[in-house]
Order: sequence, then C-alpha cells, then structure tokens
Amino acid sequence: MANSYDVIVIGSGPGGYIAAIRAAQLGLKVAVVEREHLAGICSNWGCIPTKALLRSAEVLHLAEHAKNYGLTLEGKISPDLQAIVKRSRGIAERMNGGVAFLMKKNKVDVIWGEAKLTKANEIVVAKTTKAIVQPQGPIPKNTLGEGTYTAKHIIVATGARPRALPGIEPDGKLIWTYFEAMKPEEMPKSLLVMGSGAIGIEFASFYRTMGVDVTVVEVMSQVMPVEDAEISAFAKKQFDKQGMKIILDAKVTKVEKSANSVTAHVEKKDGSVEKITADRMISAVGVQGNIENLGLEALGVKTDRGCIVIDGYGKTNVPGVYAIGDVAGPPMLAHKAEHEAVICVEKIAGLPNVHPMDKLKIPGCTYCNPQVASVGLTEARAKAEGRDIRVGRFPFVANGKAIALGEDQGLVKTIFDKKTGELLGAHLVGAEVTELIQGFVVAMNLETTEEDLMHTIFPHPTISETLKESVLDAYGRALNA
Repeated sequence: MANSYDVIVIGSGPGGYIAAIRAAQLGLKVAVVEREHLAGICSNWGCIPTKALLRSAEVLHLAEHAKNYGLTLEGKISPDLQAIVKRSRGIAERMNGGVAFLMKKNKVDVIWGEAKLTKANEIVVAKTTKAIVQPQGPIPKNTLGEGTYTAKHIIVATGARPRALPGIEPDGKLIWTYFEAMKPEEMPKSLLVMGSGAIGIEFASFYRTMGVDVTVVEVMSQVMPVEDAEISAFAKKQFDKQGMKIILDAKVTKVEKSANSVTAHVEKKDGSVEKITADRMISAVGVQGNIENLGLEALGVKTDRGCIVIDGYGKTNVPGVYAIGDVAGPPMLAHKAEHEAVICVEKIAGLPNVHPMDKLKIPGCTYCNPQVASVGLTEARAKAEGRDIRVGRFPFVANGKAIALGEDQGLVKTIFDKKTGELLGAHLVGAEVTELIQGFVVAMNLETTEEDLMHTIFPHPTISETLKESVLDAYGRALNA
C-alpha cells in the first residue's frame, strides 16, 4: 500500500529526522510527519541560530577589546541588530534545507501536516495550523500531504515548547520566549530574564554583550542550578564582572505591563519584594513536552508531568508506539534525542547488543560567556550518594594557551572514585569548554581510570592540557600549578 510504512516518525527535529535516517539505513520503509519546518526547534529556533547570535556577540566583544591584543580599530564599533538577526535566520534556513536534502537522499517520505494517532499502527494527518516553512529550492518529490497512513511502528518525536507560568504568560511583545528573543525588532535598553538555565543565561549573555542592562532572576540558590556549585559560583563572578545583575533565591510573583515596559515584582528569600522595571522580559523557566492533540489519551499512552513515559528503548506502554527526545522527558537536549533515536530504531530493527542510554554520560553545554560544560556527577551528588571521592581542579590562569588567547578565566574540575579510580564527573567553565568536554565523555564511556588519563599525551600548547592537569591534581600530582 502506498500509505503503508514500516516506521512513521511524527516530528522532524534532531530526534525525528535521525530516527528516520537510521531506519532508512536499515532498509525500512520510512516517513516523517512535519507540521511546520524540517529540522525542528533546535535548528530553526534553538541550538544553531542561538549560537549564531552568540558568535556575533563574541566577535563584538573581541573587537571592543582589540587593544588587549595590540590592535587598533578605527571608528565606533557597534552591533547592527538587523544584520545579526538576518545572519542567524539565514543559518537556520540553511539547516532546514540540509535536513530536506537528507530526507531525499535517504528516500524518506515527508508528510506535511498534523498527525494524530487513531490506532497503535495508524495516524490521520490533517492540514497544519502552522505556516509551513518549506526548504530552500524546489519542493522534494518525496512530499505527501493529508490522509490516513499506517505503520508497524510509530515514533512520537514532537519535541517541547517553552513553559509558561500562570499570570506571567509570554505575550510576544513585552514578555518574550526564546522565539521573540531570537529576532527582536529593536534592541531593548534593559532586559529581565526569568530563569538561569541554559536558555536564560545564554540570552542574558548575548544581550549583555550587546550593551543591554540585564537582570537575571533565579528561584534556586545558584545560577545554572544543574551545574556543580563551584563551577556555577565561578561563572557568576564572571557574569558580575560583565555588569550582569543576578538575583538568586528569588521569584517573579507578578508582572505589571505598561505601553513599552514591564515591572516585575521579585520576591526574595527573606520575603521582601523588589520591583524591577525593564523594557522587555524573557520567560526562561523550562520547557514542556508537546503531547497534546496526538490521540495519546484515547490510546492509553502513559504520560507523566507533561512527557511520554518510555522504557530504555523508547517503547511506551502501548505496543507499536514509541517516543524519543524532549517529548519523552529530560534531559531535554538535542544530542540526547539523536542518540535515543538510534537506540529506538535499532531495537525496532532487531539489531543485537542494543543498550539503553546511560543518562549520567550525557554532556550538558551552556554557550554563555564564559562557556560551561559538564558530564556525570557533581561533587555534591557524589557525596550524597556516599561515594568516597577525590577532586581535582586546574585553573586556566596556569595554562599557556589560555593566557596567549587572553582567555585565562576558567576552571576544570574532575571527580574520581577514590577506591576504583573511576571518573565520576567532570565540570568545566571557560573558553571553548563545550568542545573540550567530549574528551571526558569519551573517557567515561570507555570506563577510563585516572591512570589511563594520566598516561594520555595531550598536545602542547592547548587548553586541553587543563583536562590532564585536573586529573593529576586529584591525585596530588599537578605539574603546572
């Protein structure tokens, strides 16, 4: 049957399109349903275009500090907001087109519309309520539309959306989500960011570098609450130096709107309330899974706290129905979704030696200035689990390459099991640590011990040498500090 498949994937974000490609590689007949834009939120509104914005901010920062590198730049250096946004959106379009090419290359059918599960092996695709963003160039020949489709296996990969707090809902004008924050019509003079997770602190970093007066309100006792406390404290000091105002142990309880500004009532730990007025406000209090209007309730698919419940292979409690990525719960990261997709599809295809994902070995990266990256247990969690640990630290200020780059404010922290030498966690803050963290991720995945890392030769001069020095420090053997 023309509308019958082995696998149908609902959603074409990082989890969805990777699932479709891997299934096609394994010889399965595959289709992916998309209601708006190929490549999902990550490539269109999240991971990639935000990094384009942050790159512009980084270049601006370097230009403003050119004298530190012995350079003189003539004339006033100022950001061109429209050009910055245009560059970011152009990169998003390029990613969108890239996924369209991959769908065509792998002979994956693309069904445009909104899917609803009517049976465990059947979906009905209706006309989308969204404005479809077609890839650049001609529409691929493998494009389908509304109708009924069947598949032996249906994978839900519908992602997530910004979570809104009651009474402080984003309105698209004064209170933004990351959608509006990514393409402002004009640069605000002041900005209040509610939430200091990855999304909140990245936008706070971008706008502060652009010269905006930024205040961040965080309900927890540390900025970037999921990170190791020592790394968080180090990062906060750098944010403070940049002129960013961070209020911890506080929450926004009420927002008053005027014609072109908002006034937030910020309740602090001691019960006092501070009123903060800003031109714009970003709500960055997390995301929630897109589980609505998919027919999940009628089929009896189990959900919990806005996400679909799955086992280690993406299976739901209903045979033939699977879920991956953000809609299947935290950590809500693109690389987690991609890996989850491969596990799910390979299990469906019956490949041997398919293992569930170890979530402790999923790295987290925040692309603020300075960057923050981590994997595994924090020091506090390791102690809470009763682990007898060794902790190593090495500062960028003692690394030759970091000094040469003018990026000597950073720290690498490693946590080992004292008895076995197992690497339990690694936490980094500083220049390019989002690229460096993968060294520790590979080490953990290979069950590397401290001895293996100590006997690994790191190139000189590189910032990566801080990784080895941190390991050495955990055992009282640091050579350059």
